[in-house]
Amino acid sequence: MHAHLKICILDNDNLDPSVVDTYVSYGAMTEKLLAAAGVPWRFERFNTTLGRYPDDFDAYDAVLLTGSKADSFSDEPWVRTLRERVTGLLRRRKTLLGICFGHQLIAHCLGAEVGRAPQGWGMGRMAYDWVGPQPPKAGVLNLLASHQDQVLSLPVGATLLARSDFCPIAAYAVDDNVFCIQPHPEFVPDYSAWILDKRPTAVAAERQARVRAELALPHDGLDVARYMQAFVERRAA
Repeated sequence: MHAHLKICILDNDNLDPSVVDTYVSYGAMTEKLLAAAGVPWRFERFNTTLGRYPDDFDAYDAVLLTGSKADSFSDEPWVRTLRERVTGLLRRRKTLLGICFGHQLIAHCLGAEVGRAPQGWGMGRMAYDWVGPQPPKAGVLNLLASHQDQVLSLPVGATLLARSDFCPIAAYAVDDNVFCIQPHPEFVPDYSAWILDKRPTAVAAERQARVRAELALPHDGLDVARYMQAFVERRAA
């Protein structure tokens, strides 16, 4: 066990005021997931949209990038700053974890193509095939997703870990220091349902109903959390 590990969470969004009291932030949701999975790490969160970063990344064993409603390839000043910081961390082979927007932004920094998914919004509970070594669990991985952007080409030197027909690059690793995943292991069904309610025009009613019904089924976020733990702790050992 590595109870002494300290993780920097770069929190890349500000939640809607109507849900912020319940969920706080994507970083807080991720901490909650990892705690529920029995991961004994300590965390510090920094809101990158407000330009907040640690004084020294060397004080942390790993850096985790959360999701965001922003585009990872956008010219928003805070996103450009984040890409500069992440490029520097990649150069130094820092241990990085990326979720959704984080997964896309790290891929972008590695020179991969990232953009709007040609098939539209990925949402609700989606199934992924694990194609890499050491699967988080046997069989198909079911995770909650919400994204209209995707990684469209695998970063040079990366290993594809998970895929689906909808999302061909759903998770990847680079050496022993980068692990990224497109869906949201930290999401809970109530939050996914809330997001769905925000997008009535973007999705056909029939698909909305199907997605909503499937939210009640279990998902494998805890398995992914334990995979992240093993990934980081192997390197920290």
